[in-house]
Amino acid sequence: MSLIKSISGIRGTIGGAAGEGLSPLDVVKFTAAFATFLQRRNEGRRLTLVVGRDARISGAMVDRLVVGTLMGMGVDVIETGLSTTPTTEMTVIDKHADGGVIITASHNPKHWNALKLLNEKGEFIDAAEGNEVLRLADSDEICFAEVDHLGQVTEDFNTIDAHIQRVLALPLVDKDAIAKCGFRVAVDAVNSTGGIAIPRLLRALGVKEVVELNCEPTGHFAHNPEPLPQNLTEIATVVPQQKCDLGIVVDPDVDRLALVCETGDMFGEEYTLVSVAEYVLQHTPGNTVSNMSSTRALRDVTEKMGHKYAASAVGEVNVTTKMKEVNAVIGGEGNGGVIYPALHYGRDALVGVALFLTNMAKRGMKASELRATYPEYVISKNRKDLTPDMDVDAILRQMADKYKNEQVSTIDGVKIDFADSWAHLRKSNTEPIIRIYCEAHTSAEADALAQKIIADIESLIG
Repeated sequence: MSLIKSISGIRGTIGGAAGEGLSPLDVVKFTAAFATFLQRRNEGRRLTLVVGRDARISGAMVDRLVVGTLMGMGVDVIETGLSTTPTTEMTVIDKHADGGVIITASHNPKHWNALKLLNEKGEFIDAAEGNEVLRLADSDEICFAEVDHLGQVTEDFNTIDAHIQRVLALPLVDKDAIAKCGFRVAVDAVNSTGGIAIPRLLRALGVKEVVELNCEPTGHFAHNPEPLPQNLTEIATVVPQQKCDLGIVVDPDVDRLALVCETGDMFGEEYTLVSVAEYVLQHTPGNTVSNMSSTRALRDVTEKMGHKYAASAVGEVNVTTKMKEVNAVIGGEGNGGVIYPALHYGRDALVGVALFLTNMAKRGMKASELRATYPEYVISKNRKDLTPDMDVDAILRQMADKYKNEQVSTIDGVKIDFADSWAHLRKSNTEPIIRIYCEAHTSAEADALAQKIIADIESLIG
């Protein structure tokens, strides 16, 4: 059993003793702590929070605990039921709520669940705020409301439709162009709420035919829910067999978007953002942002078009912070997370789908042809296991010094930029390991760089 406390929320496995997994007691404790945090920040004012969840099996149970706890704290609740992470974020904005709770463990297997915490902007709380919530959860400072001041619940099960309408209203989304193409699109929603949202969005965009795979939101995931190539063999087969123009894959909470070309080949999660960003930049000149572990292709495309690229530390809240700092018009993460500020500051597969299909329609290109227009890079993901007594920070400092003649950043671990490749070293917060991501133009070059970095670390630790 596992329970992981982080700045943006708490996640864990369902079942077992309190404190060892995400038990009902833990759900109540952390929900109450979050409510207390918000009440202190909004002293003297009655609060309203939005609650949404993905379709995983434990979702209904956790949802009832969260809603009941918020009521017990004197907080009013807008209950949205089955939803998506970006939809919940949008609902906080649209309803002028004081924050929100998304009940989802994202791409984790079905026995996991989590509470993700949103501020009044519909964005994840930052590190300082998250640490204060964690402190409150372990304190004796939580006080529940008297009976005359309990919170009330309002149900709104139309938030996905409202989200879709907001996407359709964006100037860069052209449903007429999409409809004229008569697209046939396959969708794998891994039996979660993407099965509600994505087919509905596609039909609203004018897609001629939608082939649905694993779209019933049962929570019994048909395969590993992380949208990586090794987990997407079914849709990779169906797309060419059914003569589809595109395959769309989302994770259980619909903030990550992976695409499959008409050939059955992966478009590449790293390239979802690259393609959408290129389209946005063609119509909205400006800067772009991704995290340090994302492909260099975004930088290349941005600079080729005469704009500036910036890199942030890993983590959505870090990406959005950097985007606001540099006034980026598009950004996100290489895991298929598209953040389009014209809609909201959050990874959003729905807006990613709409912008990508518009780009395909306007350029008159097949997905595979579009993919071939971008710089080719491959990322190799590795790890170096250490012992608990090793000073990981010292090792990272030594690695930064070893490569001081290259372009080195220590904003998030150690990022070493070479002329045609890069290596990013980050320590884990939960285990004595260093994660090593390396990118180059070919898989062999990326793997070779990774092995060189690993050898360098081994030489430092003897």
